[in-house]
Amino acid sequence: MKTNFNTKPSIKVNADYPVIKGWRDINLAINGRIGAGKNIVVETYQGVIFEEISSEIEKGVSHTKYLDTRTLMKSEDDIKNMVYPDVTDDRIFGFMTRLNIEDYFDDKKLADARLMIANKEDSTLIIGPGASVLMKDPDLLVYADMARWEIQLRMRRHEVDNLGLKNRDTEDWMLLYKQGYFVDWRVCDRLKKKLFNRIDLLLDTNIQGAPKMVDNEAILKGYQQCIKQPFSVVPFFDPGPWGGQWMKEVCNLDKTKENYAWCFNCVPEEESLLLEINNEIIEVPSINVVFRHPKELLGDAVHARFGAEFPIRFDFLDTMDGGNLSLQVHPLTEYIQEKFGLNYTQDESYYMMDAKEDAIVYLGLKEGVDPEACLKDLEDAKETGVFKAEKHIQTWPVKKHDHVLIPAGTIHCSGANSMVLEISATPYIFTFKLWDWGRLGMDGKPRPINLEHGKNVIQWDRTTEWTRKNLVNRVEKVAEGNDWVEERTGLHEREFIETRRHWFTGKVEHTMKFGVEVICLVEGDEVTIESPENRFDPFILNYAEVVIMPANIHSYTVTPFGKAAGKKCGTLKAYIRS
Repeated sequence: MKTNFNTKPSIKVNADYPVIKGWRDINLAINGRIGAGKNIVVETYQGVIFEEISSEIEKGVSHTKYLDTRTLMKSEDDIKNMVYPDVTDDRIFGFMTRLNIEDYFDDKKLADARLMIANKEDSTLIIGPGASVLMKDPDLLVYADMARWEIQLRMRRHEVDNLGLKNRDTEDWMLLYKQGYFVDWRVCDRLKKKLFNRIDLLLDTNIQGAPKMVDNEAILKGYQQCIKQPFSVVPFFDPGPWGGQWMKEVCNLDKTKENYAWCFNCVPEEESLLLEINNEIIEVPSINVVFRHPKELLGDAVHARFGAEFPIRFDFLDTMDGGNLSLQVHPLTEYIQEKFGLNYTQDESYYMMDAKEDAIVYLGLKEGVDPEACLKDLEDAKETGVFKAEKHIQTWPVKKHDHVLIPAGTIHCSGANSMVLEISATPYIFTFKLWDWGRLGMDGKPRPINLEHGKNVIQWDRTTEWTRKNLVNRVEKVAEGNDWVEERTGLHEREFIETRRHWFTGKVEHTMKFGVEVICLVEGDEVTIESPENRFDPFILNYAEVVIMPANIHSYTVTPFGKAAGKKCGTLKAYIRS
């Protein structure tokens, strides 16, 4: 199935600022912005290739004194002890840190450094994490930001360290990621939020060896533009031990790859945003828009409830000609609050974009299930490599456009030969694997089983009849017009996300009553999204693409377009219930 799926969506920014490329011209531009005796700070996010940035800027930018902030930090042992309560000994899970970048510095080293740079006749260059803390009012502040998925790829290749450490060679890269997720990114984000209006130049080094720099005013205008129009973040595709073949065809991906298991197509915390400025692309973390304009993006009610977090996640799970997902369960709200420091949990659902005739979903437990026997079989499976899932877990046949709901505490997984659009709340890392069919991960290591956590949250009363009544295809018609029908497809009353499906052959009007909305085109080649008040340019959404509709938009229309004109199309949108 050939589509026009766009793997590199971008936002064209109405800003006439030059994009500087290459270290030579970047250094010339920095020198051109300052004079003799001026102080320059280069603040770096965790995950940049520090050695490249520091060496290139140090040799190309005029200065009389140079400071690497990493040399002012506490000892590695002290930092490890400091972060241990949040990092823990678990391979996967930790606790959301309350640390700040200031906590990483040695007080005496910091005081001595401030004395050293106090001479106003010097021209001091400071580079590294927390550089803006050491010198709070420099003549020029350069910020080197970094997209989260690129950080993860660098961790897999053992190219970057965790904050304040030299640990890139850690054998298990997942430990680097865990510390990034629970500690480093929280610390760096707390600092970043304070710097948005102070940054002079934004440095993009997401593509190694091809740095770009632009005036931060252009970036701020890009964020401002995002909240006035539909926009998509950059989808990230990743292989997995159960991965399938559907996305290769539909999303126009590399056919030589073994498989693609995941597509993270609306997870703003981890994905990138591409800003097109003067015909050049600058890549920034999409979470920056949430940080910068939470109220305008999310809407008053959603912002009041969640703060500067994007609470809706869309992603694809491809098991077409692949294998079963891991059998899993998500924590209850009180469990995730107590154990991991999050405010809400990962309720979710599976919307079937496609399915073969033998496709099934494991969902809920069988009537009369014996919890002790089930848990014993799961425990034994760690040694025997055998767990007869159908003995304990209910299976349900599924077909294209079915929707199954998965409130936290419900045992579940998608079987082989299906293409799932997973719609969920955002805490995506908190999946407790109970059984993984005896497989190894893509790294050749056993995938971690989290039975100790899982057994504390499994809801044993969610058996066959309860599941049938509450979770499987709870579709109801809520409105219709001459050429459209609106259906409520979920989610369960325990879940705060509402999903609505529209079938249509002509124009459909949408009024945004509750705040931000996320939409996927689940049927039809392409549609056009337009503003009745001409607030934004028409936006083309292709099959399987996902788009964010900021609350600022208020209303919009969706119409079959191009090859789909006059044909039946379908969209599925999600928003936060009031």
